[in-house]
Amino acid sequence: MSTESLLLGVSLYLTLVFNTPFWRALLAGRSAQDGTFTYVLAVGVALTALHFVLLAPLLNRWTTKALLGALILIAAIASHYAGQYGVYFDPDMLRNVVRTDSAEARELLTPGFFIHLLVLALPPLLVLQRAQLRRRRASRAFMVRTACSVLALVVALAALGSVFKDFSGEMRQHKEIRYLITPAAALWSLGRVLTHDVSAANTPRRAIGTDAQLGASWQTAHKPMLFVITVGETARAANWGLNQSAAERAVRDTTPELARHEVINFPDVSSCGTNTEVSLPCMFSVQGRRHYDEDAIQNSESLLNVLQHAGLRVVWNDNQSGCKGVCTGLETIRPDPAALPALCTDGHCLDEALVERSRSLLRDAQGNLVLVLHQLGNHGPSYFRRYPQAFRRFTPTCDDDDLSKCSREQIANSYDNALAYTDHVVARTIELLKEVEDRYDTALLYVSDHGESLGENGIYLHGLPYSIAPAQQTQVPMVMWFSPGFAARNRLDLACLRRQAEQPTTHDALFHTVLGLVDVTTTIHEPALDIGGACRR
Repeated sequence: MSTESLLLGVSLYLTLVFNTPFWRALLAGRSAQDGTFTYVLAVGVALTALHFVLLAPLLNRWTTKALLGALILIAAIASHYAGQYGVYFDPDMLRNVVRTDSAEARELLTPGFFIHLLVLALPPLLVLQRAQLRRRRASRAFMVRTACSVLALVVALAALGSVFKDFSGEMRQHKEIRYLITPAAALWSLGRVLTHDVSAANTPRRAIGTDAQLGASWQTAHKPMLFVITVGETARAANWGLNQSAAERAVRDTTPELARHEVINFPDVSSCGTNTEVSLPCMFSVQGRRHYDEDAIQNSESLLNVLQHAGLRVVWNDNQSGCKGVCTGLETIRPDPAALPALCTDGHCLDEALVERSRSLLRDAQGNLVLVLHQLGNHGPSYFRRYPQAFRRFTPTCDDDDLSKCSREQIANSYDNALAYTDHVVARTIELLKEVEDRYDTALLYVSDHGESLGENGIYLHGLPYSIAPAQQTQVPMVMWFSPGFAARNRLDLACLRRQAEQPTTHDALFHTVLGLVDVTTTIHEPALDIGGACRR
């Protein structure tokens, strides 16, 4: 067969087989009376023709099979995760994919994933392997390929033109749908990510807050300060026990230990993003969500660098896949699996390992320390791996990496068990801070980076484009705790702060609130975003 015939067949297969999530989203809310058949036919013809036009210049006798085989595999992988978890392959999602670690990746390689590849990718790959491509002279091959490409482009334009008003309106109203086109969306987004990363690697980070200094309270302090920022992972506000009524907690309480520590709870907090790659750098940036600029955030120093400019020691303790640039230029540590065998197995450590790893830092009572604990938290889909057996409180649970094998009740139970373990870990951290109160003035701030969908409207996990993300992915828990010594040295009115906590806030406040709480002065501090500013006497 000719290369053009093979490409046309593969293009048609991509459109019909691997784009089910795209078709489902495109046709949502349409009825058969709306000219749906004509609409689907026109868009399908256009997609197939555009695949042909984009791929034809790359094919020749030596590259055809390898390139088309790779595209089939990419399309099969993308269609599995788009269909199974509602994933949109925008640049933020591809950045997550590129920067995930091997342990996280293994949890996503479920039997269902391989069955999907076997059923949908193996047949066209076998046809591709058996196909014998017709040979032509180079000049004739070029002329035929060019003519076919021009014809395909004309067909694509004609097909889209016939439904342009309808299709363009849909794309303007629901721009996110384009990130379901497989494999084009994944490849385009991957190109954007790699281009951006190369550019960022060659751009020096912009220093911010270089005028930072310790404020007046430091002149009268009698002890060094220990301030812990615990960054949660995938904890959503809707399941956070402290956000619920007493009646709801009586039935299902996910935060019993923190309730006993009388923390200050913030029930209405919006995240910077819906995935770690976006939200983590954003929440520690001066730009925040309100002035979101990916390049500016990636190429600028973070809140932690500003604290270091003021003379504070800052340590990032990581139990996940890195700090996403937030801790560049700072001291970083990780739990050591060999030293903590009871808490670490199969490449993952439970989050209590962060607490144990931090103990060695507290032996020096002479210096001030800002310690960041980056949790693995509720990272899905393997929620059951995030807590020890003692925290299997809500049953039945989903004890499988493949969520499709579990009911929504089982998934929610495993998720809440992991959340209850996070409650335990944060409470253990507070207990550690209480142990060293004789040597330090201590405080803790816990906030999750983003939330999680647990099957609402058929959506699981996280990472949807922010414009269409449900509240389950953008509303996150946040709590604060202060020792009496810390509150006194910073003249904090905790009753006032509890009242402030009832007001809606966002990740944008983190940068300026932390500067205020540790009393670091700098011209980039914005008092209007400092939650505790009105409560310091």
